[in-house]
Amino acid sequence: MTQAEETIRAVLIAGPTASGKSALAIEIARRLDGVVVNADSMQVYADLRILSARPSEAEEALAPHRLYGHVDGAVNYSAMRYAADVAALLPQLWEQGKLPILVGGTGLYFKAVTEGFSAMPPVPEAVRSAFRARAEGAATEALHAELAALDPLMADRLRPSDRLRIMRAIEVHLATGRSLASFQGEREPGPLDGTALLRLFVSPSREDVRARIDRRFEAMMATGALEEVARLRERGLDPLLPIMRAHGVPGLIAHLDGEISLEEAIARGQADTRAYSKRQVTWFRHQMAGWQAVAPEAALETALAGLKR
Repeated sequence: MTQAEETIRAVLIAGPTASGKSALAIEIARRLDGVVVNADSMQVYADLRILSARPSEAEEALAPHRLYGHVDGAVNYSAMRYAADVAALLPQLWEQGKLPILVGGTGLYFKAVTEGFSAMPPVPEAVRSAFRARAEGAATEALHAELAALDPLMADRLRPSDRLRIMRAIEVHLATGRSLASFQGEREPGPLDGTALLRLFVSPSREDVRARIDRRFEAMMATGALEEVARLRERGLDPLLPIMRAHGVPGLIAHLDGEISLEEAIARGQADTRAYSKRQVTWFRHQMAGWQAVAPEAALETALAGLKR
């Protein structure tokens, strides 16, 4: 029996933000006794229900949902940790006879669960905290020069302006004495490696996505996004944490700090999200071979047909 003839054991639904992926996943779950599993790097955080466009309580009541809002904003959650969470969840769902439906726009999450990931070492919190305290206020170019002295191979690979990745490379070297590049060749298999999958990339027109993004951001503001960010701001978290760089958060914090108007913050959030949507499409096109692109209006029919074979 070829893989194409095997029973599909999981559905993967990707696509740009605001493309209707979540609604599609819920409908498939309702029809086929499935469970919707989050594959969005911001929707894992408990602090950002509104601004990350997590499914509402009413939507979650339509089908079981997993790995949504289960991580505190102070945690530097990663694709590796996501793969571990999925690896723990899948056997439970399959034992219950449920169809896992992974849905989201984070390409690295899908890559981690299907192709595996580099076996990156954990950086002890004491090492990370000490280095970040020392690096606070330091120019990014100075940090790049420090990396060049410690790990010239990684320094050559990273742009001198890429502060986040430069800091990550320094932290790994401080913690292990090894170049981050030395770990990138050591791969662990993903929990869905070798599994028969249906992979769909929901692909609306660029104009439709842009309009949806702008309308959705305005709807988020009307339902409490600013108040949500105000609560996050009060926590005083490290600005390098993923949650602090979520689309809309930096601009709304700048507004709360009196630096820009609310209108400017909204426009910035919309523009950042539109740019991210464009990057999502490009990334999947070049990084994720074997996915079937489908228009939103044909996605449900295509999914159901693929699951009947």
